[in-house]
Amino acid sequence: MDESAESTREQRKRETARALTDAARRLTVEHGFAGFTVEQLCTEAGVSRRTFFNYFESKENAVFGVTAVDPRQEALERAFVGADGDLLDDFLRLTVDRFALLNPLDDAPAMFAVIEQEPRLLKAAFEQLAKNERRDMDLIVERTGDSEGAALQAEVMVHTVGALVRLSMDQLLHHQSSEPFGDLIARRLDTARTVFAQKAD
Repeated sequence: MDESAESTREQRKRETARALTDAARRLTVEHGFAGFTVEQLCTEAGVSRRTFFNYFESKENAVFGVTAVDPRQEALERAFVGADGDLLDDFLRLTVDRFALLNPLDDAPAMFAVIEQEPRLLKAAFEQLAKNERRDMDLIVERTGDSEGAALQAEVMVHTVGALVRLSMDQLLHHQSSEPFGDLIARRLDTARTVFAQKAD
């Protein structure tokens, strides 16, 4: 299969996943999370049940837009593991590239509406966040080697960058910042490095 055909196929797959996620969020807001079945969701999106499970492991994942496999994200992660630059800078680049790929700002209003309708999904959202953090820790350990202290280093790095992501997202969502996400988080990371480098008198 040539690159053009592969690109068209991947685009169609992304459009199908997006249609399922949009339908899952709309149905959740209209009927509640328990108010519709996977079969009804599939009918709404015009796909089969089998197709649904090719994209999502569960109805919750469809609501959150967490696909079973995203080749673009996998490519970013493989590039990070194989890179040999500064570890923290490379992890920040992975974070920024993922943000550009997934663009969570576009999804924020729909997700706020879903959580308002179904507050219990907030627990599942935090569980998904924890799962993503564990995945990133594993990527860092894979890159650096499973040496003594590697897991702790990965934990600190992932949670530190995660906190900076949340601060940057807050500025974009609630303070109408026009500054690009990459610049916001890079500036915060530079400040964090300065703060951590300071020595007590």
